[in-house]
Amino acid sequence: MKKNIFITFSAAVLGAGLFSLLHIPVAFLLGPLTAVMIGSRLSRIPFYWPAGFRDAGIIIVGYSIGLSFTQEAVLLILQKLPFILLVTVLLVLFSALSALLIAKLMGIDYPTVLIGSIPGGLSQMILLAEEVKGIDITVVTFMQVARLIMIIFIIPVLVFGPWMNITSGTGFTASEALWRDLSPDILLFVFVSFAGIILSRRVKLPTPYLLGPIMGTAGLVISGINGPQLPPSVLDFSQLLMGAHIGMMMKPEKLDNKVKTISLAALSGLLLIVCSVLLSFLVIHVFHLSPATGLLSLAPGGMDQMAIIAHETGADLAIVTGYQLFRLFFIFFVVPPFLKWIFLKFKRLASSGE
Repeated sequence: MKKNIFITFSAAVLGAGLFSLLHIPVAFLLGPLTAVMIGSRLSRIPFYWPAGFRDAGIIIVGYSIGLSFTQEAVLLILQKLPFILLVTVLLVLFSALSALLIAKLMGIDYPTVLIGSIPGGLSQMILLAEEVKGIDITVVTFMQVARLIMIIFIIPVLVFGPWMNITSGTGFTASEALWRDLSPDILLFVFVSFAGIILSRRVKLPTPYLLGPIMGTAGLVISGINGPQLPPSVLDFSQLLMGAHIGMMMKPEKLDNKVKTISLAALSGLLLIVCSVLLSFLVIHVFHLSPATGLLSLAPGGMDQMAIIAHETGADLAIVTGYQLFRLFFIFFVVPPFLKWIFLKFKRLASSGE
């Protein structure tokens, strides 16, 4: 087991180093992701990456996000809440309509394509797929993972493109955090972060290892207790831990119809990215946000990955997280009952047509 972990870790480090040498944006996320995804298919030794490693990376990112939630940032997000709701609903509706179009074009049942297309948390969508009869869970999983990987690669290209005039790493140039600055203040934040994780798990919130540190850290920051910034090396390491995990998730060999499913996932992901980019233009225009902040706020990817890119670009992390967090809760609490109602109607229509 240790050998399998070491091989996986070595591939992740190699990928991070190579992407850094090539000056590819978000190298410590994309490099390990790519290296592990390719290496796990070619190596005779099975790759293994414990879930605890991913959770550790997410906790670090959650703490960094929580530091950005000042009183001013929270008030700004609350003022934007109606508009955040509007763009979230529009994104979900677009997902539903594009899923209907793709299902008809490719001859795949609509419920499977719909759950695979909704930009929610991977675990939440898989749980929903397991609850609904007739859903192809393998296809749903592949679609969700494929979209996540597409977004992780495409969004940095858009954000770091020449049209935005941003260079990788500008988020850290303002103040380089030093290791000696962490102690002893960090101990209080470690305690509240883990307390937040325990509370989040007990009340069954989505992604407790992310939300727990965010809530705990943000609570202290809002109350006037400022936490120390993490050294860039710690944030880079958290990206590596998460990138290796995502690289392990992609398993196309388990698909029955590889060509159709890969085409389905690619089309669904591209349509959703195009929609989010168009909506981001609206957000940028209405609230006068920076292009990076607007794009990352609406990107249909994981909140932790978008936060990492926001850190790298110097985007407004609180605004990005506010949009992403609202969509996460909306999809977790509102969308599943709505989808179950749609599937019931869909099933009745199909039965009446027979």
